[in-house]
Amino acid sequence: MATDDADGIYGKLLSLLDERGAAYRVIEHASEGNSEAVSLLRGHPLGQAAKCIVTMVKVGKKEKHFVLVVVPGDKRVDLAAVKALYGGSYASFASADIAEDLAKSPSGTILPFSFDDRLELIVDPALLVHPEMYFNAGRLDRSLALSTADFRSVAEPRVEPVSAD
Repeated sequence: MATDDADGIYGKLLSLLDERGAAYRVIEHASEGNSEAVSLLRGHPLGQAAKCIVTMVKVGKKEKHFVLVVVPGDKRVDLAAVKALYGGSYASFASADIAEDLAKSPSGTILPFSFDDRLELIVDPALLVHPEMYFNAGRLDRSLALSTADFRSVAEPRVEPVSAD
């Protein structure tokens, strides 16, 4: 993990959202990092949860791309689709250490935003059909409900079909 200060990335996100005038609500809840369990605590359908997974795609023998893939909570990451987007030869989930370093937060709290130039953000369009999306905000005990339109405007994700049932 890049920082031991969980509020560091949380504070950075809130500052960014405030600066950009994004519509969001902070939701405090029991500590939980599993999409299904935390969606129950937050009281919304699982499909509105942003499941954030850091992946690694190898292109050739020496080139690697790290990709923050965001899919609805009721879907899984389609690694073959991510690999195909880069013309890669191999795709996998990044190790926890690498994921936490690039995302700047612990597993289970990874934001659907990239604050590291080495980490490209790709979001599945199935998540963007909802007016609001939910995610842990760099902490296990705090989530955000964020306007999906504002998410798109602020995060500027690449939108690609990268989920599977």
